[in-house]
Amino acid sequence: MKKILFVCGSMNQTTQMHQISKHLGEYDQWFTPFFSDGLLGKACDMGMLEFTIMGRKRSGRAIDYLVSNNLRLDIGGAGHRYDLVVTCTDLIVPAHFRQTRLVLVQEGMTEPETILFHLARNFRWIPRWIAGTSTTGLSDCYEKFCVASEGYRDLFIQKGVNPEKIEVTSIPNFDDCERYLDNDFEHHDYVLVCTSDNRETFVYENRKRNIRKYLDMAAGWPLLFKLHPNENVERATREIERYAPGSMVYAEGKTEEMIANSRMMIAQFSSTIFVGSALNKPVYCGLDPDHLRRLTPLQNHSAAQRIAAVCRQVING
Repeated sequence: MKKILFVCGSMNQTTQMHQISKHLGEYDQWFTPFFSDGLLGKACDMGMLEFTIMGRKRSGRAIDYLVSNNLRLDIGGAGHRYDLVVTCTDLIVPAHFRQTRLVLVQEGMTEPETILFHLARNFRWIPRWIAGTSTTGLSDCYEKFCVASEGYRDLFIQKGVNPEKIEVTSIPNFDDCERYLDNDFEHHDYVLVCTSDNRETFVYENRKRNIRKYLDMAAGWPLLFKLHPNENVERATREIERYAPGSMVYAEGKTEEMIANSRMMIAQFSSTIFVGSALNKPVYCGLDPDHLRRLTPLQNHSAAQRIAAVCRQVING
């Protein structure tokens, strides 16, 4: 029986890998939280990368999820020789995967291109991860790259990705957003703010100024803040209570259901904007609305199945 390794990471990445695996039951399946070798691997072991998906906290969440769903672990992917590796990011590709067939699956929204993107794209000695998810797809170490929409296909080609390797499949957690309209979340008719973990990843953010801006944008409607999973909850809650007293603050809960019940949503570079866009909510995120609609994942209700078909094609090719 051929073996597939699914490389997980954040909960979004992990649940997407799980959904894809359900359509590949004829193969011997194994799972690992995200990891790296080399210097980054050593830095992670020393606790220096806790703000990333390689950190112990986020890896622990992935492992807990995998174990609770009775999925088999091969942490680090060194326990077997695999016929296929399926992953949500190619910013880091461990050395022992480079001789294995690989399918890359778009995780969600990609970060904007900065000077770091252009440096990483033009100088091979600069690691791609330094520019964040803006360099997704540039490794070219995969057989196929499954993307969310035609808009993203065009964007990745513009960045330099080989168009022959791109398959427009949509992505599992965002291909059926209408299902979130049927929910029992307790609040309705508010302005939802999905915060970022910029400060936890050493990116400057003036949260005081932003909160005051959100108040103006809400124009009298109540604000509901959904905190980023990687954010310092105590600090963020304290700031909101100080600068927007009376606002609702949630550190847990289903963000998608909160979006479904909102009047409009405000977010920075977060994949949650895809849900708002798919549900035709006014979305304020720094992107032109027409551009956001073109990037929004296809609502085909079958992304995991389509990606599995691509995987099957690659592993049997």
